Amino acid sequence: MIVLFGGEKGGAGKTTLATNIAALRTFKQKETLLIDTDRQSTSSFWCSVREEKEDIERVASIQKYEKSVRTEIKELNKKFTDIIVDAGGRDSPELRGSLLVCNKAVFPLRPSQFDLWTLSRLNFLVENAKEINESLDAYVVINMASPNPNVKEADDMKELVQEFTQLKIFKTIIYDR
Repeated sequence: MIVLFGGEKGGAGKTTLATNIAALRTFKQKETLLIDTDRQSTSSFWCSVREEKEDIERVASIQKYEKSVRTEIKELNKKFTDIIVDAGGRDSPELRGSLLVCNKAVFPLRPSQFDLWTLSRLNFLVENAKEINESLDAYVVINMASPNPNVKEADDMKELVQEFTQLKIFKTIIYDR
């Protein structure tokens, strides 16, 4: 399975979710690869720090950029059971190429107006990718929601996402601490 964590805006938690899912999948099965396509290289750095700890399972990772991302993911999919792709927070060749080959795309969004503004663009990117990758399923996960029960932004966001035909929303909401 190829799972992309991406989006059009930084700071929504893509790398945090991608690295944690990669670690979880590595723990459950060894044939997992984390591909860092973000030039900030945060997930690659996370993997290198993790490797220094002898008592923690190693997460296999590589960095790939530009148009080679799509081809490389397709080839590596023959060798790995799961591939987790961490794409930077912008429309890029890496994000678009990953959308063309992944099984699932997960777009973490904060329940804020700035993140909501990216929904129509994400819907458009997924719609275009589905012309080639018909099996693509795209999801929005609400991340960093306010734990205050009086703040209803996450509920409002759930309703809004339903207006976009190419995006599904996870029922689970990840709350800020």
